[in-house]
Amino acid sequence: MPFVWISLGAVPGAISRYLVNRLMAQWLGTAFPYGTLVVNLVGCIAIGAVATMVTGRLIDRPDVVRLVVIVGFLGSLTTFSSFAYETHGLLADGAWVRALANVLVSVIAGIAGVRLGMMLTPGLGGLL
Repeated sequence: MPFVWISLGAVPGAISRYLVNRLMAQWLGTAFPYGTLVVNLVGCIAIGAVATMVTGRLIDRPDVVRLVVIVGFLGSLTTFSSFAYETHGLLADGAWVRALANVLVSVIAGIAGVRLGMMLTPGLGGLL
């Protein structure tokens, strides 16, 4: 059943991401990834609010809300919100070194992973 709940949030999340990206590109152009910035910031605000309500048991069926909204919708809208929330948790626990390591490793390894993926597909447009 968890997969059903996640799917119910994932489809609208993915569609929302697509629509926000299109709207921002039409409105502000494509010289900067405005759409990605918007969904990431909105996702961070949303995960902060929803996770607070879920962990504080301020809503009915917090397990379902977590799966539909946090894992499904926000997971499809942006994974950056999860990254930010988890990093905030480390900071709140006083684990500053682990929080900094999470930020640095995630960003640097993510960029390196994109580059590696491009290098592994030279015949398909890789090797910038």
